[in-house]
Amino acid sequence: MPATDGLAQAIAGGCIPLPPPDDAGFGTVADRWADRRVLMLGEASHGTAEFYEARAAITRHLIEHHGFRIVAVEADWPDAAVLDRHIRRLPPRDGEIRPFQRFPRWMWRNGPIARLIAWMRDWNRGRDPADRVGFHGLDMYNLSASIRAVLDYLDSTDPEAATVARQRYGCLEPWTEQPAAYGRIAGSGYHKCEQAVVQQCRELLSQALEGPDQLDAAQNARLVASAERYYRVMYQGGAESWNLRDSHMADTLDHLLQAGGAGAKAVVWAHNSHIGDARRTEMGSRLGEHNLGQLARERWGEGVALIGLGTHHGTVTAASDWDGPAEVKTVLPSRPDSLERLCHDTGTGCFLLDLQDGQPLAERLSQPLLQRFIGVIYRPETERASHYMQARAGQQYDGWLWFDRTRALVGAGPGGQGGSQGGGQDGDVPDTWPSGL
Repeated sequence: MPATDGLAQAIAGGCIPLPPPDDAGFGTVADRWADRRVLMLGEASHGTAEFYEARAAITRHLIEHHGFRIVAVEADWPDAAVLDRHIRRLPPRDGEIRPFQRFPRWMWRNGPIARLIAWMRDWNRGRDPADRVGFHGLDMYNLSASIRAVLDYLDSTDPEAATVARQRYGCLEPWTEQPAAYGRIAGSGYHKCEQAVVQQCRELLSQALEGPDQLDAAQNARLVASAERYYRVMYQGGAESWNLRDSHMADTLDHLLQAGGAGAKAVVWAHNSHIGDARRTEMGSRLGEHNLGQLARERWGEGVALIGLGTHHGTVTAASDWDGPAEVKTVLPSRPDSLERLCHDTGTGCFLLDLQDGQPLAERLSQPLLQRFIGVIYRPETERASHYMQARAGQQYDGWLWFDRTRALVGAGPGGQGGSQGGGQDGDVPDTWPSGL
């Protein structure tokens, strides 16, 4: 068992107390990492209001005071691209999708995100296009929308190439709305789509692509190639599908930084399981999984800071099963043998632990401790098995933001995949968002 005697007292003595996220000074907590090229902000669940509010406050501060112009999130690229055009004050494309209509809708259609998007759009007003902040998705799930975006771009720039692309993507068409079905067939040896989509990606990337539209089309081509492989391997089990997804997110971040130029700086929003260095957790040591935070450290070294966020108890918006209805669930008090319980036992409601190299607490928290991870699914009845794993927080993160009691995030709109049944304070986001605001 880890030696935790006196550790709660050490955390209490070494933590930096913080005001709540809605305090005007909260964002200054990130000043200590302002010189990094990439600042990654995690979350211990996908449905906690304080996590979204804290990340929004930090993001605004980094944009205003420290030159960050890329906001990259654990979200589908095509959906985020709709918000990006709105933020950059560009006209919507013909036939543009309504963003974030699929499960889990509440992750990105919620009050804190709507307010941040509106703030970013206002901040961009009157700025040179090269100095505007953008909002980008790192994830790879929306295969059908990505194919559509690539074809739309080719239709407007090279109709002959669009015809060829349609023929190549045609082999995926029966499964674009239900890509899991493609995974089942591909698992039996059906691989003929891979060569076609990779060739399409290669040809699109070989062109001289400059500007936001070209960047968007190129990334969608990459996504189609990656997503085809992802859906093919996800039924094979093991670490391969997880590793492919996080490699795709790391590559996407790399492309965004390259497109932004030598001085580009990005703030990243993703779950703790993606941004905390997997080598310091059971994910890496036992399951053979890597993640975005690990890959970022390997690529950019000390130019990256990884910040985890945690809570002890409260409520959370989550589903009981994938594609199930959003529910407001009670978060159980953290286990006695967990990092979260040590933080709770400090008696401080909101604080930062600085875990950078050389900080005393980084060494004390480099022993293995249970840590809780709640995604879009939360099953309190099996919490130990389904939501805890061993991790070495002092090596996993460069900082840890703590909110002892938290409340559920209110999702978007009524219905099974977006609405929550109370428990939050942000209000619903209309289906006309962002253009209808």
